[in-house]
Amino acid sequence: MRLSSMADYAVVIMSAAARHCGGTRVSAGQLAEETGLPAPTVQKLVSKLTAAGLMRSSRGVGGGLKLGRPPAAITLADIVEAVEGPIVLTACLDETKNDCTLEGCCHVRAHWPVVNAALRGALAGVPLTQLAEDIR
Repeated sequence: MRLSSMADYAVVIMSAAARHCGGTRVSAGQLAEETGLPAPTVQKLVSKLTAAGLMRSSRGVGGGLKLGRPPAAITLADIVEAVEGPIVLTACLDETKNDCTLEGCCHVRAHWPVVNAALRGALAGVPLTQLAEDIR
């Protein structure tokens, strides 16, 4: 499994925003500059992260972006799901699709929810505070 570039970039953006936590608001332009990501990409992802409640945006003097909740209360799973939607490893776990040709004879299908929950749990166990640490 591999995260999409957009999910990866969202993690980078949120980590940069977390390093400003408790300080002044930050602009999408500042986040683009700090992360090296193109400004249009940052703006697109900030929109998704704001819609998911992970960031808050305010206009005007003193406006900008802030985290939607404390960084310790935001997880890697939250960020990935804000960009990608629910974490679903296989098509048979996606309740909106019923197009598996093996559905009638598959002996593994019943096990996928456990595997999916383990993966989501692992991602949910990584708080943004940990991702924002500088461990060079």
